[in-house]
Parts: sequence; C-alpha cells; structure tokens
Amino acid sequence: MTDNVQPTQGPGLIDTFTCHCVDCKKITASMFATNFIVADTHLQHLRGKETIKTFSQSKTIASGKAMTNFFCSICGSLMYRIGEVMPGHSILRTGTVDDITLHGTKLKPRFELYIKDHVQWLCGVSDVEQVKGSAYTPRGPDPSELEESEWGSEK
Repeated sequence: MTDNVQPTQGPGLIDTFTCHCVDCKKITASMFATNFIVADTHLQHLRGKETIKTFSQSKTIASGKAMTNFFCSICGSLMYRIGEVMPGHSILRTGTVDDITLHGTKLKPRFELYIKDHVQWLCGVSDVEQVKGSAYTPRGPDPSELEESEWGSEK
C-alpha cells in the first residue's frame, strides 16, 4: 500500500469530519465516511506514488463539481480525494492512518456533514457539530502559521 505523510497536528491538519453524503456512501460501500482534511502543501508521498491511480467524476457529488479519487493500484485502497470546491486541500480517509490510537483522539470528527442523509438506525457522533449539508466553518490552518510559499496568495 502507498504510504503518505499525513499531518495529524499543526498547520497541515485542517479539520476532521464524518460525511453521510451519497457519494461517500457509494465510494466506501458503507453508511458514512470518516475523513480529515490536510493542506496539499503538507501531503507528501514517501513511496509508492507511481502506484497511485485516479478516477474523477461529478455525477454523485452534491455540488456537481468534480471529485478526484486517488487509489492504490496494488491494493485498491482509496487513499485520498481532491475536490474542485476545495482547492489546495486533500481529503484523507481516517482509516488510512496506521496509528489507530489517533482515530479516537486527534482525528476524532469535529463535525458531521450531510446529516440530512444520515440513516435513521445509525447514531450520530456525540458532542460534534451536526451540519445538514456541507457548509461549515473550518478550524484551520491559521495562515500566520504557514510560510508564504506554503500558503501562497491565500495568506
């Protein structure tokens, strides 16, 4: 499987969330996906970049904008996604992080998206912001923590 540097703190980690949108249900073959967002400037491939294959589509994306999926061509794992609506950011699956202790601590979801599409028999995440669609207020990074070359014109 491809290894990625996945920031779990500091300026590279933007936010953590669980998503109940139709697309996340389809791509995970489950009822939701648990994700975290990192700044593209902090996502590096340690090895295996040559095994990454992409698939892009907009059919099941609520915004109608394209979402590009980055898969390991050897094992088939979805490593991360990049969406047209979030330039400069990558959406990584929490399950791709090898240190599972982080899943319940630093990578615990801060909010749930598309709660309107949440199946009734599944309990939501306690003590997190519930969002009906995709609009939320991200928590970071603070542009002052990043060097200008890392943040570019958004600083």
